[in-house]
Amino acid sequence: MNITRAGKLVAAFAATALLATACGSSGAEDSGSAADEAKPVKIGISQYVTHPSLDAVTKGFKEGMADAGYTGDKVTYDLQNPQADASTNTAIMGQFANDDLDLVLAIATPTAQAAAQAITDTPVLFSAVTDPVAAKLVDSNEAPGGNVTGTSDKNPVKEQLQLLQEIAPEAKTVGIVYSSGEVNSAVQVEWAKEAAAELGLEIKEATISASSEVQQAASSLDVDAFYVPTDNAVVSALEGLLQTAQSKKIPVIAADGDSVKRGATATYGINYEKLGKQTAEMAVKILKDGAKPADMPVETLTDVDLYVNTAAAKKVGVEIPQELLDKAAEVYKK
Repeated sequence: MNITRAGKLVAAFAATALLATACGSSGAEDSGSAADEAKPVKIGISQYVTHPSLDAVTKGFKEGMADAGYTGDKVTYDLQNPQADASTNTAIMGQFANDDLDLVLAIATPTAQAAAQAITDTPVLFSAVTDPVAAKLVDSNEAPGGNVTGTSDKNPVKEQLQLLQEIAPEAKTVGIVYSSGEVNSAVQVEWAKEAAAELGLEIKEATISASSEVQQAASSLDVDAFYVPTDNAVVSALEGLLQTAQSKKIPVIAADGDSVKRGATATYGINYEKLGKQTAEMAVKILKDGAKPADMPVETLTDVDLYVNTAAAKKVGVEIPQELLDKAAEVYKK
């Protein structure tokens, strides 16, 4: 009887020890898992040039990441800006390719093209890219097919030119200044020509190779209005074009709301901060859920807002119809 009881005690002790060992092992695994989760995500961001729309993408992306829990020591950003310099743009992406990054965000078409050429293993998201297929970033918008995908800022060109006709019905010729080196701009000019043919308008073009040429190019056009596409070189030097428009007393229809805030007359445009947040949602799917860029369709914002600048309109002798003012998301008065 005592032997049996002793045996039971030994067995119970062994079971207890085994359970304790198992619990210790589980705790170690949990600790390792927690350590992995605590490892900060490293994201490289390159914004092609400084101007409000692209600034808003960067801001929206970081806010979107913070909303998903990527704050404090959970994320580190390597923020770069080549300021539209082609060699610097290439060098930044070459460095990103060699860094131990979890994800790269390329803001604007030239930056995205440099990223696609230099980076083959790390997931790359682009934003503020007008036509990813034309820029040769993806096989198709529905099935990108590589390590690159993102969000497009394709703008409603026809609706924007129709807006011009509501504001300045006498306008017949529209001038577009754009960079010969930006494929996104060339695409928008073609869209504008197609829309203009339907609307009874004529497009006149002037190309530039640097932002310093914007004002001179605008001055060379004898037109009734200007249309400003989402051209990084032009938007970064928008004030020069606006000065020319004011001297000619003609309205300026922009492709983005931030340009209206800066002095363009009006637009139907997307909200770039929202676009940045939408790009962050795609990043979270990659980082947390293991989604592959190859299988993630390119996304766009489905809604656009009306932006109007009454002070800018007054400077060029244009009166904004009240029905437009009533439905505008933003009315700038200075």
